Amino acid sequence: MLFNSYEFIFYFLPTAFLGYFLLTYAKQETTAKIWLVGVSLYFYSFWNFNYLYLIMLSILVNYGIGTYLSNSSYVRARKIALISGIVINVLLLGYYKYTDFFLETLNSFIDNDYSLLKLALPLAISFFTFQQVAYLVDSYRLETKGYKLHDYMLFVIFFPQLIAGPIVHHREMMSQFQDATNRRIIAKNISLGLYIFAVGLFKKVMIADTFAVWANDGYARSADHFFFESWIVSLSYTFQLYFDFSGYCDMAMGAALLFNIKLPLNFNSPYKALNIQDFWRRWHITLSRFLTEYIYKPLGGNRISPSRTYINIFLIFMISGFWHGAGWTFIIWGVLHGIASVIYRWWSRRGYSMPKILAWFITFQFVNMAWVFFRAESVQQALTILKTMLGVQNFTLPVRLASHVEALSGLSFFPERASFYTSLSVGLIVIALAVVIGRSNSFQMMERFRPNSYRLVFILLLFFVSILQLGKVTEFLYFNF
Repeated sequence: MLFNSYEFIFYFLPTAFLGYFLLTYAKQETTAKIWLVGVSLYFYSFWNFNYLYLIMLSILVNYGIGTYLSNSSYVRARKIALISGIVINVLLLGYYKYTDFFLETLNSFIDNDYSLLKLALPLAISFFTFQQVAYLVDSYRLETKGYKLHDYMLFVIFFPQLIAGPIVHHREMMSQFQDATNRRIIAKNISLGLYIFAVGLFKKVMIADTFAVWANDGYARSADHFFFESWIVSLSYTFQLYFDFSGYCDMAMGAALLFNIKLPLNFNSPYKALNIQDFWRRWHITLSRFLTEYIYKPLGGNRISPSRTYINIFLIFMISGFWHGAGWTFIIWGVLHGIASVIYRWWSRRGYSMPKILAWFITFQFVNMAWVFFRAESVQQALTILKTMLGVQNFTLPVRLASHVEALSGLSFFPERASFYTSLSVGLIVIALAVVIGRSNSFQMMERFRPNSYRLVFILLLFFVSILQLGKVTEFLYFNF
């Protein structure tokens, strides 16, 4: 079930809301939590019922191991249990997400023909795996005592954050569900939740899905691009991904606020970043937090030596790339960000700097060009698009300029099909760039939010315009990761 669907907006969400608060007002707090667990399981199974057993098995196994870790006093046994739990989670994720990738790679190296399993990727497996690995580590550190099974289940599968994050921490979630003040309807949270949900819905269906038209067409015909086309295609995907993920984060926060739950900030104007480190402090913040706390620091972080710090930085970005997808394009994307982060670390340690405008431009262009690998279906496709963007092949001129040059020279500079990339696409890219750089983001809008008639009209307008587009329901991009 998608946030941007009639089923979710008009049936599922109102039912989940009413059921939860009817039970809390009847003083059935435990039953209310179980109700949320039940509707979250229904939300998950709506996508593919066959994988419901998988997330249930994962939850039960991790809860059992975590309970043992938080109660046992046997040091060696606890360490074995922790390692076993992490291995189980990694193997589960690896089997479903990476088996075919490894088989394809093996076939290409040894010229063999191992049959691919063609496994459907279980929804949200990357997110609930990392979330539960963090829980096991914290249980080993004796930071998780006293959680009941239904509390743990709610922490893992609470539907607003289940599918594509944020990757929540047990401390920031469990305490909110246990807080008695959150068991009643709070008008401010309702209005704020609906407000930010409507903003996110608009971002997804009106902006991201519009850019998707040019991005999808462009990547489908990557070999036929000309210079300016390739830039429109790459920037279209850059903004599609931005507004798609930003929209999802807004809708997740808005849906959670209806239940008086505040999800952690996961998206904070990343295209305003002045360096690559700043970008990763703003993009998928909870993923960066997980990688820092549970991989970078245990590897030694920056405590051992500068060279070891560079290696650790590079490793976490390789892991980030591989986490996002089973393919060489994702690995290369991670490697590129790793190299850029190492260079920036070296640069900043020596006290070098540059003008802010230049720093922003370099950061944005690096991110934009790295997204080409992130989106491409193969390394060859990514290289083809990048070559065209750099003018190495298929160079042509903008439409109007080309028409004048052609009239004077008699030469052809403008491909017939390029009329698909009209001034509308260029105009929307310019507007999108101005918005993401110059306007307040959703988090800042939430901080300034005050319920009034103007806000109500604004919410209704955004909601109404967005609802008209729900006939063409599309998945969020991060569902694929």
